[in-house]
Amino acid sequence: MSRDIAAAGRGSTIRTILSELAKTNVYKPNQGRIVRQMTALAIWIIAALGCWSLYATLMGSGFSGKWVVTAVPGVLLLCGAWFGFRIVNMPNFADFLIAVEAEMNKVTWPGKDELVRASIVVIFTIFFLAVSLFLFDIVWQKLFTFLGVTA
Repeated sequence: MSRDIAAAGRGSTIRTILSELAKTNVYKPNQGRIVRQMTALAIWIIAALGCWSLYATLMGSGFSGKWVVTAVPGVLLLCGAWFGFRIVNMPNFADFLIAVEAEMNKVTWPGKDELVRASIVVIFTIFFLAVSLFLFDIVWQKLFTFLGVTA
C-alpha cells in the first residue's frame, strides 16, 4: 500500500516538473535576479560544454550522417538552454534562490585589510601544518626503520 502511495507521489512530482517546464512565465521577476541569473548561466555553460563534447566525439567517430553530428548537439543545447531558464523560474527553486540572495545581502563582507590579515594567517597555518606533518613523517619513518618494522 505504501509503495503505491510513494509511486503516485513520484508520478505527480514528475507531472508537476514537466508542467513547469512547459510554462513561459517568469516567476517573481524582480526578486533574486542575480542569483537566478548566475544559476541559469552555470546551467547553460554546463549544457554548452556537454554539447560541445558530444559534437567533438561524434566528429571524431567517423559518423556518416553529418547533419546528425550537428543537429543532435544543437537540439540538446536548445533543450539545455530552455531547462536552465525554466528551472530558475520553478516556484520552489526560485523561492530558494530568492532566499539565498536575501541571506547573502545580510552578510558583512570583510574589508581589504582584514582580508589580507586573514589570508596571511591561513597561509602561515597551512605552511606550519605541512612542515609539522613532514617532520612527523620523517620521525616515524626513522623510528620504524630503527625497530625493523620497515626496510
